[in-house]
Amino acid sequence: MKRVLVGLVVAAAATTTGAFAVLSMGGTGDRDAAPSPPQATAEIVRGDLTDTVSLSGKIIFSGERVVRGQTAGTVTAVAASGRTLRQGQVLYRVDRKPVVLMYGRLPLYRPLRQGVKDGPDVRQLETALKALGHGEDVTVDDRFSWATTRAVRAWQKRAGLPQTGVVNAEQVVFLPSKVRIAKAGVAVGDSVSPGRQVFTVTGTDRLVHLDLDVADQAMAMKGAKVKVELPGGGTTDGKVVMVGDVAKPREGIATIDVGVRLAKVRSGIAGQTPVTVLLESTSRRNVLSVPVEALLATAGGGYGLEIGGRVVPIKTGVYGGGRVEISGPGLEAGMKVGVPAE
Repeated sequence: MKRVLVGLVVAAAATTTGAFAVLSMGGTGDRDAAPSPPQATAEIVRGDLTDTVSLSGKIIFSGERVVRGQTAGTVTAVAASGRTLRQGQVLYRVDRKPVVLMYGRLPLYRPLRQGVKDGPDVRQLETALKALGHGEDVTVDDRFSWATTRAVRAWQKRAGLPQTGVVNAEQVVFLPSKVRIAKAGVAVGDSVSPGRQVFTVTGTDRLVHLDLDVADQAMAMKGAKVKVELPGGGTTDGKVVMVGDVAKPREGIATIDVGVRLAKVRSGIAGQTPVTVLLESTSRRNVLSVPVEALLATAGGGYGLEIGGRVVPIKTGVYGGGRVEISGPGLEAGMKVGVPAE
C-alpha cells in the first residue's frame, strides 16, 4: 500500500543547508544571531490546516456474484463481457430459448403458476411483470391469480418462450438490479447443465477499493468525504461507503477493506484502474501556519523561523498542503518570515 504524508516534505526542507544555515539554539544569545539575509518572505497565516494521507487504490465494480445455469442444453447466444443488462433483457440462450433478467432479491426457487402457495416470490414476479408493461389488471400481492397467468403468457409471447403461464428458473434469473457482465463462463456452442457457472456479474456502480493499514482505520470512517485523483489527471469527490471489520494479512501488514463511492467518473474507466485516494488524517481549526520551507532546523532538534533578522524558536504541529502549524510566544498572523527564493 502506497502511503505518502503530504507534510513529509518538511523533512527535506527543514534539514537543507542550501538556503538557510542550521543554527544552534543552545542559549538566549542565539535568538539575536543574525542569519544570512533571506531572499524572500512569506506571511504567518491564521486558518484551518488539514493533514492528508495519499493511498493507492483501484477501481472495482460493486456487488460481484456468480450466475449459474438452471437448464441443460447448448448455448446458442451469450451476453458479451462488459455489457450492461437491464430488466427484461436476455442474459443467454440455451437451445435458442432465452434466459431473461428480472429484478428481485429472491432466487426463483420453485415454478410459479396459478394455484401455487402464496409467497413473496409471487409478489416479486408480479412487480417485474408490471414494470415490463404486462398485466395492467394484476394486483401486486403474494397471490398468483388468473390475471397473473395472463400477464405471464403475454410476457412469454414477447420473449419468444412457450406461452405456458408458468415461470421457472430455466426462463428467468432474478437479480437485485441492472448488472454488468464481468466475465462470461460459457461461449456459444458450449454445453451447459444445472449448476454450471454461466456468468460473473457485478453492479454498475464503480467503487474505489483500498487495503488500509488497520493502524490507520480511524481515517476511514463511514461517510467520510475524500478526494480521488484519477488516471490521466483530474480529481473527483468520493465518500467512504464501506469499512471492513475483519483484518487480513497483506505483504506482512494487517489491512482492512475500504470502499469509496465516486461522485463522478468517466464511463470509459475500466475495472482495476489504479487511482489515488486522499484521506484526512488530522484537521486543525484556526491555527497559525507557515510554508514548510520557512522552517529552520536547529542543532538541538527543534525548529525556528527567521523573523526580523533573527531566529525565533517555535513549536510545530500538523503538516498539510505544504504548510505547517506553528506556535510560540509573540507569533501573530501577518508577520513576515524568511523563506528560500524560488
